[in-house]
Amino acid sequence: MTPAAIEALQNALAAEHAAVYGYGVAGAHLTGPQQAEAMSAWNDHRARRDQLAAMLAAQGAIPAAAAAAYRLPFPVTSALAAAAFTAALEDGITRAYLGLVGLAASQDQSLRTFGALAMQDAAVRAAQWLGATVAFPGLPRSAVARQSPHAAGRGTPS
Repeated sequence: MTPAAIEALQNALAAEHAAVYGYGVAGAHLTGPQQAEAMSAWNDHRARRDQLAAMLAAQGAIPAAAAAAYRLPFPVTSALAAAAFTAALEDGITRAYLGLVGLAASQDQSLRTFGALAMQDAAVRAAQWLGATVAFPGLPRSAVARQSPHAAGRGTPS
């Protein structure tokens, strides 16, 4: 495995550490079915974190440790804020695995598949928390801005 692949796995691991922490914060503000969903997501992220750590260790790399605490992007003081926060966590997970998928495209097919499936899981969870989704989860809006065929140089006016 290349150093770039190890770095991409470490980035995904760091995102999973943040998600495990974040779901603990969010879960404290949720009740009923939302709290159960948060608990399920928390367990999914713990399992993915452990899988990434094992993958790194198998390559002789030392898996990145979790931080003692993480700075939240906004105060999480209600169920509504907790749902928005979990969607933001999942977007971060999607971006982290997008880096793995892009890197692995020319390298290891199993890494690409692993990353793509993790992205899919995170995008589905984000959509469930938000009640909506975007066309290309994980990519910044500017990366998928619509261009006319003429602006992109793909056609000529008639």
